[in-house]
Amino acid sequence: MRVTRSLLRTLTATAATGLLVLGSTLAPTYATAAARTVSTSPGCGTPAPQTPGTSVLRSLTSQEITRTYQLHLPAGYTSQQSWPVVLAFHGRGGTGAEMEGFSKLSTLPAIVAYPNGIIGTGGGNRQAWQGAPYAAAGVDDVTFTSTLLNTLENSLCVDQRRVYATGKSNGGGFTGLLACRLADRIAAIAPVAAAFYPGTGDNCSPSRAVPVIDFHGTGDSTIPYDGNVDRGLPAIQDWVFAWVVRDDCARRASHQSIAPDISISLWGNCTGDAEVEHVAVAGGGHTWPGADVDSGGSGDTTTQTIEAHEVLWDFVLRHQLPS
Repeated sequence: MRVTRSLLRTLTATAATGLLVLGSTLAPTYATAAARTVSTSPGCGTPAPQTPGTSVLRSLTSQEITRTYQLHLPAGYTSQQSWPVVLAFHGRGGTGAEMEGFSKLSTLPAIVAYPNGIIGTGGGNRQAWQGAPYAAAGVDDVTFTSTLLNTLENSLCVDQRRVYATGKSNGGGFTGLLACRLADRIAAIAPVAAAFYPGTGDNCSPSRAVPVIDFHGTGDSTIPYDGNVDRGLPAIQDWVFAWVVRDDCARRASHQSIAPDISISLWGNCTGDAEVEHVAVAGGGHTWPGADVDSGGSGDTTTQTIEAHEVLWDFVLRHQLPS
C-alpha cells in the first residue's frame, strides 16, 4: 500500500496521542500546520533573480572561497509573499543538482537551495560536508550555510521563521550539526539515511529545542541502522533518542506501523512544542524514500510506500522559529 500525501494529511489531531485505523494497521495522526506568524526578509519587494519555476546554479564567497548552490524558485514565487526555505545537502561525492534530481524537493511550495560541498579527503575527489572524517580541513560549512541564508534573505522574500534543512547521507549528518550550531536560524531538520559521525554532534548544545524527523532504512548497507563502532557511527535509534533528551520530550514514544515496511516513532511533549519523529523503513537501503531515479546505495532497496519529500514537508510545516 502506498501512503499518499493526501492520506497523510487526513491523519489530523496530534501524532503523539491519536491513532487512526488504516486498513489492518495503526497509523499516527498528523497535526495540521499551526497558525504561523510571518517574518519577512529584506529581499521582499525586490525583483526575482531568476524566472519562477526554474533552477539556476549560483555562487557566493565564504571564507574567501567561492561556493556554489543550485537555487530553485517555486513556480508561484512572488516577492510580495514570504516563502519558506528548504536547504538540501547532498551526500559525499554528490552534487546539489543530483540531490534536486532524485529528492523531488523542488515540487514543494518553497524556495529550495541545494548547496555544493567542498572536495574532501580520500579517493575520488568527492565533495563532502563538515563533521565527517573525510571533510576538507579548515572548511567551515556552518559559516557557509549562514552566509547562504543571508544571501537568500537579502535577494528573495523569505519567511525567516520557516527555514528547514534536509540532506542525505553525509549531507543528512551535516543537518545534525546545523541543528546544534544554527538552531536560531534553522526551524527543523529532516535527515535521510544520515551519517552521524562524532563531528556532527559532539558538544551539541542548541540554543532551543529543535524539531527533528529522521528517515533511515534498516537494510542500509552504507550507514548501518545499528551503527558501526569502528567508524564512529551511532545506532540510529540512539542518535534519535539523544535529540529526545536534548529537546526534553516525554521519554515514552508512540510507535505505529502505517504500512508493512514503514514504522513511525514519535516523541511529544517537548520543550517549545518541538517533536522528534523517526521513520524506519524495514529493509530499506541507503536511498531516498520515494525516489524514482538512482539516489545512491547501489543495489539497496528504495521504498515506494512513502515519498520522503512529502512526509518531511508535512512535519516541518508544523514548526517555525519562535518570535
